[in-house]
Amino acid sequence: MTASSLPLPHSQSAADSTPSMLPPPSHLSWLREPLLHFVLAGGLLFAVDHFLFTRADDPHTIVVGAEVDREAIETFKAARGHDPSKDELDALRRVWLDNEVLYREGLALQVDKGDSAIRERVIFKALSVIDSNVKLPQVDDKTLRAWFEAHREKYDEPARYDFEEAALTGKSTEADVRAFVAQLNSGTPGDAKAGLRVFKGRPYQNLVQSYGETFAQQLAAAQPAEWRAFQTRDGWRAMRLDAATPARRATFELVRGPVLQDWTDATASEQRSAAVRALAKKYKIVHEVAAKENGE
Repeated sequence: MTASSLPLPHSQSAADSTPSMLPPPSHLSWLREPLLHFVLAGGLLFAVDHFLFTRADDPHTIVVGAEVDREAIETFKAARGHDPSKDELDALRRVWLDNEVLYREGLALQVDKGDSAIRERVIFKALSVIDSNVKLPQVDDKTLRAWFEAHREKYDEPARYDFEEAALTGKSTEADVRAFVAQLNSGTPGDAKAGLRVFKGRPYQNLVQSYGETFAQQLAAAQPAEWRAFQTRDGWRAMRLDAATPARRATFELVRGPVLQDWTDATASEQRSAAVRALAKKYKIVHEVAAKENGE
């Protein structure tokens, strides 16, 4: 199937089904998300996309140059506070390459009329051409149950924690925090010497993202209503667990509707990905950075 043989779309635009932001930074599951390959997420890839817009190279050759990596690393670091891992950088290169293929196919289909200076619209129009040819297979409850079990973490209710932090002003040592905790447990109000922060219904993974795995494990094992000195990745904190709600496993019958929608979205995304990969075979892909790393 080639792009030139695809009819122009008359159904839902691919842009309408595109998520608006990257998933949480602590997981690499987003690297396997088909929809990501068509996301210009939160401005992260808009900046990367513009580099080849004005280049007049061979239209059948796509060069993934050093400037793509440089801009991807800078914008990722600005959004996440750290450099991307090798897997994350490879995923960003893949997203950029998919978008470049879509952009060139959009130009070939002349969907850029009136949008010659707006790259992302050309990409979305080209993707809409592909999207209009997505044909979902028939699905039954056996298939949906298998999807549900394979992605159960999306539907199970995680354990949640209510807790408080008495935040001392300035930088506090372990000894400072432990002394303050002793005062709190002897009856000193939590807001007497510090700003009191109250957190409700925080899931376990949120604790890991915010404070680190060690803190999350310690808070989950803590006795309620007792102030303790906790070591977080940002230093020592005085905190008290107020309540913990245990995790609850989801029942397929109660979440069948969301499961069907998620399966539909993911299956359509996989088909889009496969279609773009097929189109990419028309081009010679040159990875300048990889060639330099290998001493070529």
